[in-house]
Amino acid sequence: MASLRTEITEIVTGLGMLGLASVDEALAARPEAMVGVEHRHYDKLIAARADGKHLLQFEEAWANGVAFAAAEDGLRDRQPKRVEWKGPHQAPSYEQTPADLRIDHVYLVSCKYGSRLLHNVSPGHLFDRLLVMRPPKAKDWYAEVAAEEYQSLYRAAREYLIGHEDGFDDLPSRVTDLSADQHKRLKRPFSRRWPESLAEPAHWFSVAVSHASAERWLKALGNRATQREEALWRLLRLQPAPYFVLGTDHRRRPVRYRVDTPWDFRQRFAFKSFDVWPEARVQPVVRWRGDLIVKATGTPVHVDGHVEVRWSHGRFQGSPEAKVYLKTPHLETPGYTELK
Repeated sequence: MASLRTEITEIVTGLGMLGLASVDEALAARPEAMVGVEHRHYDKLIAARADGKHLLQFEEAWANGVAFAAAEDGLRDRQPKRVEWKGPHQAPSYEQTPADLRIDHVYLVSCKYGSRLLHNVSPGHLFDRLLVMRPPKAKDWYAEVAAEEYQSLYRAAREYLIGHEDGFDDLPSRVTDLSADQHKRLKRPFSRRWPESLAEPAHWFSVAVSHASAERWLKALGNRATQREEALWRLLRLQPAPYFVLGTDHRRRPVRYRVDTPWDFRQRFAFKSFDVWPEARVQPVVRWRGDLIVKATGTPVHVDGHVEVRWSHGRFQGSPEAKVYLKTPHLETPGYTELK
């Protein structure tokens, strides 16, 4: 189910494209052109508007919708007949374009507020399959790539709990034998930071996962420049058709840009390299960087970010996930063109 914040940012962005005078007028009108939004959604948004806790999100989303309606690259002041909100739907197949809104069956818009997250996928999907094909079932990446260090960390955690907490005497000796309930019980004692006695095994666990993940990624990338360039396109979510991103950055400044296609990308940039390397922090990290040349000027440019390889719901909780972050500002990222 979509969160209230998500519903505000996505639905109100769409409403802002319909030529109405204000957020409140749009919510009261419940326009038929806004497809996929039901009365219960409007009731929820009107209540949130009256509550006053999300006024900034309402205004940011509305401003972005109005800006897209007026933009030369957008609707050019043409009132759309149909703005579809996809909402919290279950995709019928693997979708790679992160669109939240579709306007007149043509314009695809992704609403991204305060986030630099590009992907949240299983490690195998990124490091082994290069985002090409989603694996049938996520595996325990830690047990697969750093089994010894993972077991050492768990052993230290188990010894700590038996010595300092009640109710953990039944924990198995091997981490791979933990039941779902036992995994869940491990969340509370390690929710904030590792105890001092776990600092060293946690460090070496992070080092091992970072290095193994980077090695798997490098192996999948191979040495061919074309394959590495295509991997960079997928990382940046370039698709066969362009789409738009409307939102704010982490400082709440408006961010409005078009995500170009690989064809557009190659018209503007010459590919030089795409590299990845490990960087152990409190949690495993793999850094990535793409280097390019602007064809029109010969100027070198780059784009970079990192991948956090982390448990999905806290330490020892859920399957490991690979969260891909963009460090380069959106409007300085090759392939992202500011909305005019």
